[in-house]
Amino acid sequence: MYWLRYLLKEPYNSLKTPEDRMLLRLLMKYGDKPRYKKTAVTFDQYKMVVPDCMSFLWQYKEIFADGSYKFSSGSETPVIIDCGANIGMSILYFKNLFPKADITAFEASPAIAHLLRSNLSDNHIEDVKVIEKAVWTDDNGIWFANEEADSSSMFLGGNKILVPSIRLADYLKTEQKVDFLKIDIEGAETEVLKDCRNVLGKVENIFVEFHSYIDHYQTLATVMQVLEENGFRYVLDTMQHRRNPFINHRYRDNDVMDLQLNIFGYRPK
Repeated sequence: MYWLRYLLKEPYNSLKTPEDRMLLRLLMKYGDKPRYKKTAVTFDQYKMVVPDCMSFLWQYKEIFADGSYKFSSGSETPVIIDCGANIGMSILYFKNLFPKADITAFEASPAIAHLLRSNLSDNHIEDVKVIEKAVWTDDNGIWFANEEADSSSMFLGGNKILVPSIRLADYLKTEQKVDFLKIDIEGAETEVLKDCRNVLGKVENIFVEFHSYIDHYQTLATVMQVLEENGFRYVLDTMQHRRNPFINHRYRDNDVMDLQLNIFGYRPK
């Protein structure tokens, strides 16, 4: 009955953990909500205002149900730097994992940063340092397309605004050790990692969401080279699993990207 086990594998896995079962409840409750409309949502002990329910559901799946950011630490107060903190889902997860974690959150979009601060406050999280700046290679500011959910980027077209920036390499120099560095900065990751290549030795675990925009060079090899020369082992994962990749050249039929990968870097024990 291998074929039956194969067919039932996904339905079975979707009910396996409390987080998986919560995801099903959230899908039923919020899955049909209109896109890009502010909505108050609740899950577990948390309450939030989200700018787009579909993006929220994907974030819950990746962060809480799949446990993509789960890591171990010998410290009760691990240092976590969250580049691209968005509305705060990752911070809620980190604070659940390590209540005393020392977290710095960077968010470039002024509107999303406002929601981030509000969501943290509504969930009684007062000890996170929120910096409303884009993570970049200098402090001169960047022109930034301010999208409505979780895909704001310097690489998108449309109306752009000038937002303050911070050189991540300089910020990392001020830290003695970083237990977890999350980089989800919508295409800016390659240049930022290149600029940080001499300070990544301080980082124990790194998550990079890699983006490949159709009209730009693909730079995955550069990202992997930086991680390798800094001694990281790594795992690559993608939610795409696209069929007919020689014909289907779009990421989820995306108009601007042809590849998105999650890269998990860690140091061998």
